[in-house]
Amino acid sequence: MPTTELDVKHIGDQVATASEPFRRLLDQMHRVIVGQDDLLQHMLVGLLSNGHMLIEGVPGLAKTTAVACLARGINTGFQRLQFTPDLLPADLIGTLIFRPTDGQFVVQKGPIFSNIILADEINRAPAKVQSALLEAMQERQVTIGKETFKLDEPFLVLATQNPIEQEGTYPLPEAQVDRFMLKLVVRYPSKHEERDILDRMAFTAPTLDIDPVMSPRDIVDARSVVDEIYIDDKIKDYIVDLTFATRDPGAFDLPIGDWVQYGSSPRATLALTVGAKASAFLAGRGYVTPQDVKTIAMEVLRHRVIITYEAEAEEKTSEDVVQTVLDHVPVP
Repeated sequence: MPTTELDVKHIGDQVATASEPFRRLLDQMHRVIVGQDDLLQHMLVGLLSNGHMLIEGVPGLAKTTAVACLARGINTGFQRLQFTPDLLPADLIGTLIFRPTDGQFVVQKGPIFSNIILADEINRAPAKVQSALLEAMQERQVTIGKETFKLDEPFLVLATQNPIEQEGTYPLPEAQVDRFMLKLVVRYPSKHEERDILDRMAFTAPTLDIDPVMSPRDIVDARSVVDEIYIDDKIKDYIVDLTFATRDPGAFDLPIGDWVQYGSSPRATLALTVGAKASAFLAGRGYVTPQDVKTIAMEVLRHRVIITYEAEAEEKTSEDVVQTVLDHVPVP
């Protein structure tokens, strides 16, 4: 790891070069997506961090379109999977097919064998399908019959879910939610942005005018640069403090002990560290600042904090807990 100013400057030069394709990718996505700056920025953080993303928002806020734009901007494989209650694991990962000519069973691979996977309305899929997706997300591999297949890099799952229509849905288990590095919440556009959307998209056949500006090799190379970005020991301690404050708020004199049932797992610490490095990368810096951590903290922590019934009775959310932690834990 770099420890001198010369090392940090050298990494900064690498970052300036390697981050250029990502700025062009962001520009391409903005040709279609109006506003939603945080969503698009955090999608690139997930892409750089090799972390899966859960995107939540009411219908019509361009969740699916944003993922499609990301995939079109990268010259790589893309599969959109519409999750439904009658979906089977074989529909996702593939199955064994009997071949009558020689009496053998052969593997028929499913659509999961791609690079960017859009799992649309993931909470409509039953538990067996979700567990099949879990192996692919966590192990980057798929088991069909007795054979195990490694998935190609980059492999990224971007799952969407609708928070308001709960009839006929299967809420994601906490263990699976924890596997998502980021949970992105898509908000309504402003009045000015909505008028811009009208001007761009109010046609009978709107098109996604996106040019590929990046290859999978660019992503792999950029990730190796992200790994080299310098992060000071004080910022590492700050990241650990944030995670621990969600588990034991009383140790940090936070008056929210009655709100928290379970705090963030160690995956949150790792995700905060890698996500902060990715944020610094996108900003063109070779070192991490506390603001890089704060920029990504809500998206990393909001789905990993489980609140109590008392908190729900007071109309508090996990986001309130995370915001309190960010406001009160001392910044280095």
